[in-house]
Amino acid sequence: MGTAKATLLVDGEPLASRAARLLAELCDPVLEVGPGYSNLATVDEPEPGRGPLAALVAGSDALSTPSPVLLLACDLPFVTLELLTRLVESPGDGTVVPVDRDGVVQPVCARYSAAARDRARELLAEGERSLRRLLDETEVTRLVDVDSRALVDVDTPEDASRWGIRRPGSLAP
Repeated sequence: MGTAKATLLVDGEPLASRAARLLAELCDPVLEVGPGYSNLATVDEPEPGRGPLAALVAGSDALSTPSPVLLLACDLPFVTLELLTRLVESPGDGTVVPVDRDGVVQPVCARYSAAARDRARELLAEGERSLRRLLDETEVTRLVDVDSRALVDVDTPEDASRWGIRRPGSLAP
């Protein structure tokens, strides 16, 4: 990417700041798992770079709550408050993951139950990095008919260019 994804700009706002702002409207407390790209309190991953499963575990351990937690990666530039509200307000205390209209699951924008977080710790200890295996091995409610744009993630310079996401101080992605 050439720069930290958290610093990329959508409508002039860094992705990390945007994610923090949206989460703060719904959740308390809100933590950033990472080096501190937002104005949130930060939690360090014991081994940075181990992927979203490790981030879920680090954030969950810092919160130490039996309640479900909402995970949101900062590289989803078009996630909406409406979608996050649907995840938070979904009945029960189980894991809820959004599925777009094409059937694509987005595990880095999801609500995770205490049981799923316990299994995440086990998977991480086994060397797993992906949230997909966690979703395959735990009970999950799928939140269907989610606008595909809300679940777009920016992983490459080409993604950034396609969606008009800019690097700080640049007119080009």
